[in-house]
Amino acid sequence: MDEMKAKGLSPDELTLRMQQLRFAALETNLYLDTHPDDRQALEDYNRVVRELMALHQEWVRRHGPLMNHGEDPSAYPWQWTRTPFPWPLWGGPDP
Repeated sequence: MDEMKAKGLSPDELTLRMQQLRFAALETNLYLDTHPDDRQALEDYNRVVRELMALHQEWVRRHGPLMNHGEDPSAYPWQWTRTPFPWPLWGGPDP
C-alpha cells in the first residue's frame, strides 16, 4: 500500500490493516525461524514490515502515539496522556 492510500484510510481501516500486517509479520517471522535461507520469505517479511512501519507512522501523525514504551517519540508536552486512547476511535468504550 502506498503512502497516499494510507492517508485515505479511516481509523478503523488503518487499524485493521495494521492488525493484518502484524499477523503476517509474526507468521513470516516464525517461518523464517525454521527456514532462514528462504529468500522469498525474507523479502515478503521485509515488505510487510516496511508497510506496517509506514502505517504506524501515519497513525502517529494523525492520532498521536500508539505505544509508549520507546516505539513512538513524543512532542512536548508528553503526548501519551493528551491524545485519545485508540479504542474510542474504533467505537469502543472510553476509559
